[in-house]
Amino acid sequence: MPVKPIIVWFRNDLRLADNSALSAAAASAAPIVPVYIHDPDAAGRWSAGGASRWWLHHSLSALSSALGDMGSTLVLRRGPAEKILATLAAEVGAQAVYFSRAYEPWARAQEDRVKAGFAAGEIEIKRFAGALLREPEEVRTKAGEPFKVYTPFWRALTALGPPSTPLAAPKSLSAISRKVASEPLAGWQLLPSKPDWAGGLRQAWQPGEAGGRARLDEFLGEALAGYADTRNLPAVDGTSRLSAHLHFGEVSPRLCWHRAIAVRESGKARDAAVETFLKELVWREFSYHLLIHWPNIPDRPFKPEFGAFPWKDSAADLKAWQRGLTGYPIVDAGMRQLWHTGWMHNRVRMIVASFLVKHLLIPWQSGEAWFWDTLVDADLASNAASWQWVAGSGADAAPYFRIFNPITQGEKFDADAAYVRRWVPEIAALPDAVIHAPWTASASVLAGAGVKLGKTYPLPLVDHAEARQRALDGYAAMRS
Repeated sequence: MPVKPIIVWFRNDLRLADNSALSAAAASAAPIVPVYIHDPDAAGRWSAGGASRWWLHHSLSALSSALGDMGSTLVLRRGPAEKILATLAAEVGAQAVYFSRAYEPWARAQEDRVKAGFAAGEIEIKRFAGALLREPEEVRTKAGEPFKVYTPFWRALTALGPPSTPLAAPKSLSAISRKVASEPLAGWQLLPSKPDWAGGLRQAWQPGEAGGRARLDEFLGEALAGYADTRNLPAVDGTSRLSAHLHFGEVSPRLCWHRAIAVRESGKARDAAVETFLKELVWREFSYHLLIHWPNIPDRPFKPEFGAFPWKDSAADLKAWQRGLTGYPIVDAGMRQLWHTGWMHNRVRMIVASFLVKHLLIPWQSGEAWFWDTLVDADLASNAASWQWVAGSGADAAPYFRIFNPITQGEKFDADAAYVRRWVPEIAALPDAVIHAPWTASASVLAGAGVKLGKTYPLPLVDHAEARQRALDGYAAMRS
């Protein structure tokens, strides 16, 4: 009697290597039916934004090609996952559905519906870990509670020992003999209706597992050694730029961890550089830990008292921030980099977020929503945790009185203004001494650089000192 096939449901694990669900199915020697289900309605308001949809299209195309090279075919279906899987299982006579766990509240509800959609014992439904170094429930305080502070979380996670060794990609996959109906990827209309907007994304990124591996290789070989020193400099390619590859599961955090350790053991990177990178991986873990235990953090402040903060919520100010027209060059450079490439340097993310929340008094949820639509690495856990960290309302958050000065932040981390000059070219001719605060330049200096404040480049939306005091007053009112 022929062996019944196993359906492998791809989700946020769009890779062949270190994919526990795929490896387990391949080891069974059963024919495999790989499927990706486009189910945006399940995510509701957190369905993928424009930049993420662009990435997903190309990542699925890459996965389809990789599976094709192994003699398998990726099936694409659109609709409620529980109905699609039930229909597909009946079509192919499947014995099991294997998939990797996801952690978003809507994804957890989706998993419950999938399990409920099959009668008990009718078919095996098996969920595997794979998106994190450790499952969120594994890391607990000594009292058995979830962590609310990052540093003890880091210590507890590392005390558990290194994550398990990444799995190699299966050497072969057995395909079923019959053809299975699949929808055309182009029909899902994931790509933007304005192709020119995606031009910068195409130049900056190579979605897919091969692109993720290439980016990891480049980072480990060129940037990891200086990571602790250069990761805060936006004009330098000193960060890993792996966030989107991790979000879509094109590379696994276990692979990143073990590869970084191997570089350290080879003597090609100092302990401090490697530990700094590992701590960034664990910040991602901490964000998921928070999302699992406090699933409302994308929508509501972790610290409830922040619900009483006196927000200004100006639509005009929000639009100026989104377009990179605030009059503060480091802020505007970051917002333009985001629009052009779908990504922003991490240091600058903190600066622009602080500016929105603490200078403009616009709710952090508005910034979170803009990032969700424009970031190729838009990740519900990391996005929510990081915005709340900056706002002061989150777990282990920055103190409410920490208000980044966008002028000094620019002068410190973009001292020669290379980053600002690239993304805000209309002020590129200004000298270093005034470029981070153009309104302080003399009329002759402005004229010599071809800058007309209020015309070719905007005047500041707010005065820093006044905005800082206004924010502090708002926090004082909230606390009282």
